[in-house]
Amino acid sequence: MSDTTDEGRPADRPVAAVVVETPLAHLDRVFEYAVPPELASDAVVGARVRVRFAGRDLEGFVVERRERPEHAGRLADLRRVVSPEPVLTPEVLRLARAVADRYAGTLSDVLRLAVPKRHATAERNLPLEPPVLPEPKAPAAPAEPWGDGERTAGEPASGRVPPEPGPWSAYPAGPAWLRRVASGEGPAAAWTALPGRGPSDDWPRALAVAAEAALAGGRGALLVVPDHRDVDRLDAALTEVLGAGRHVRLTADQGPQARYTAWLKVLRGHVRVVIGTRAAAFAPVHDLGLVGWWDDGDDLLTEPRAPYHHTGVVLTTRVEQSGAALLVGGFVRSLRVQAEVDAGRLVPVVAEPAGIRAAAPRVAVAGEGADEERDGPGARAHLPSRAWRVAKDALVDGPVLLQVPRRGYLPSLSCAECRTPVRCTRCQGPMALGSRGAPPSCRWCGSGLPVSGFECGECGSRRLRSSVTGARRTAEEIGRAFPGAAVVTSGSGEVLGSVPGDPALVIATPGAEPVAVGGYSAVLLLDAWASLDLPVLDAPIESLRRWAAAAALARPGRAVVLCGVPDVVALPAVEALVRWDPAWLAERELAERRELGLPPAARYAQLTGSRRALEASLHDLRLPDGASVLGPMPLPAAARVGGDRADRADRAGGADAPGAGGRAPADRHALVRIDPGRTSELTSALQALKALRSARKELEPVGVRVDPLEGW
Repeated sequence: MSDTTDEGRPADRPVAAVVVETPLAHLDRVFEYAVPPELASDAVVGARVRVRFAGRDLEGFVVERRERPEHAGRLADLRRVVSPEPVLTPEVLRLARAVADRYAGTLSDVLRLAVPKRHATAERNLPLEPPVLPEPKAPAAPAEPWGDGERTAGEPASGRVPPEPGPWSAYPAGPAWLRRVASGEGPAAAWTALPGRGPSDDWPRALAVAAEAALAGGRGALLVVPDHRDVDRLDAALTEVLGAGRHVRLTADQGPQARYTAWLKVLRGHVRVVIGTRAAAFAPVHDLGLVGWWDDGDDLLTEPRAPYHHTGVVLTTRVEQSGAALLVGGFVRSLRVQAEVDAGRLVPVVAEPAGIRAAAPRVAVAGEGADEERDGPGARAHLPSRAWRVAKDALVDGPVLLQVPRRGYLPSLSCAECRTPVRCTRCQGPMALGSRGAPPSCRWCGSGLPVSGFECGECGSRRLRSSVTGARRTAEEIGRAFPGAAVVTSGSGEVLGSVPGDPALVIATPGAEPVAVGGYSAVLLLDAWASLDLPVLDAPIESLRRWAAAAALARPGRAVVLCGVPDVVALPAVEALVRWDPAWLAERELAERRELGLPPAARYAQLTGSRRALEASLHDLRLPDGASVLGPMPLPAAARVGGDRADRADRAGGADAPGAGGRAPADRHALVRIDPGRTSELTSALQALKALRSARKELEPVGVRVDPLEGW
């Protein structure tokens, strides 16, 4: 596809190839339009235009200007140019097309996420030329000069001295990786960050120094983190390292004008460093030299809308297309990252064992349950005596963090005798208590228990117990167990970014743990079995990821107590936490997945719909050799709620044409499995299926999802 630098004047290319924003899969291609003379200068490649399409006025993007049409018939004219700003760059278009093909989606699905909606005021107010900023303070020269004459290996392409390694000095391979980034190379690294680091050495500061190295090489940087609190920490670190005004942040929660202004600053070259959440993954950074993201296993990096792409896959694709350096960091490695390390595509950047021992907290494991006579006040708060004593002693000189695996009051109930989970008689959803004195109700449909009351179907008992204690109930019990201590909560509804270093009990759900000034004096990880019992394949890795994220907030060498661990069997996730060896667990889990043919050792796609729609779709699906189909089979009740959401998103995103009501319920699914090296063959077949069903105007929807998260 042509760029705006094609030879010839716009008037010499009177045909515009346009990508129209339509959700229909069988129309996922470019369409040609004639460019009227009055629009010839504004309808540049990348401009947003309005066209007549299927009897309606729709928006689209000009992706090419042509001298003559490929279509033999008469071409319709462009209706108007919405803005002459070339918002869709060739690089972003190429990336969006690759992502759509990788996830069996449509280009329109990806572009609506990649390019923010236009804001005319932002376009008008932002200067075309970047402002002149004072030069940042140059770092001190290295002890050994780079040499005279030609640039030697490791010397920055821009002639600037690379930054001091700073936090990267704690990793043997860190300084060498930085030098390669500053010299214009594209090294790819899997970075396992040390816990318990202070503000000058923690992971936001390390990412900021990496971005500074890319700028020293005359290139830009793109850094993506899971949520806005991470963005705030990285924003502060970059401002300190680079100075004010040298980077922008892109997040989904920004207002339309603020987000579009920041995006335009990147497009027009005002700044070359971008940070943000998954919304920033497609930012049009000039001369991209570094792509990095933090905590690959966080589910916030997965897009909940079609085509349901993972940010790490998007950024890896971007690195392959641009040749930029790659950095994926975290306290724990995901299996996706471990597979790349095993394949040699990522080089581990880890600290020496002595450095890990010095930085890691002291992890102790407490058993399951509590005894009133033995554990004293801790029993009332569901804390083993060991955890209660650690918290009591640690409160003397700082805050104590308690991680609770679930929000709410009592989010899960079970039989008091046999511990069988209590399920709703209407939808089979989990029964819960919303507050003190409230009757049990279903978390899915809101129904209560039968009029006759609860009776366990397994043992006949009529008594209930809590399966896991929520954050609100924990706050009540902790307040009684530690009278006089301040209690702070962080979770759904109000997530705190930070807390002071004063003594307090901080109760938080996973992912909502605030950063304490100076670090926590102790960390208690409650109800460990609730994390280990997650109904997903990634339960061990996900449990370790949650525990490590909280434990890393403790001061170096301080106590971390893992509570509620079943003592009937040795658990690899618990061992990995005690030893602080996340790579060992990732290697072990990946080896087991390979033996069983499970992702990421195999690629899976999920089709969801009614029995009739699925059988018809599987008949029409032209699978490549080597692919196998599992199902159709009933969709589990828990996954059906998520599946229905996926179906609605797929219909909105163009998986099927809208139809009338009265459809059969989408209660079946089928899984397609193939070798990861043949992913493109599978996704091409799935795209063809979606296009066929869309062209037929099938009434019953079939959701298509590559790398589904439900059930994995």
